[in-house]
Amino acid sequence: MGRRRWTRFAAPVAFLAAVTIGVLVVRAGFESGRHPAKPTTTSAKTKTTGGKAHRRRHVHLYTVQSGDTFASIAAKTGTSVGRLEQLNPGVDPTALRVGQRIRVQ
Repeated sequence: MGRRRWTRFAAPVAFLAAVTIGVLVVRAGFESGRHPAKPTTTSAKTKTTGGKAHRRRHVHLYTVQSGDTFASIAAKTGTSVGRLEQLNPGVDPTALRVGQRIRVQ
């Protein structure tokens, strides 16, 4: 009889756990300001003065998503892990934070 009592509550407990996990995943996506499955790169233009002529250099940035690593970011953006390390010398690749912006080009 003790076993029946436990199985009677197993399905509702499993359902509540699944709903809670789903809510946390969706909430994490909203807190980052974007949908978590859509990686984006943005570009910012900076002016560099070199004598009389003004050149524009494009800086391509990537916003870190949940689960990203330098390897996954390199694959998504078409660059290499070594290049990401060169472009982001102050970034610890083992401590990436969701929402952090890093250079990719």
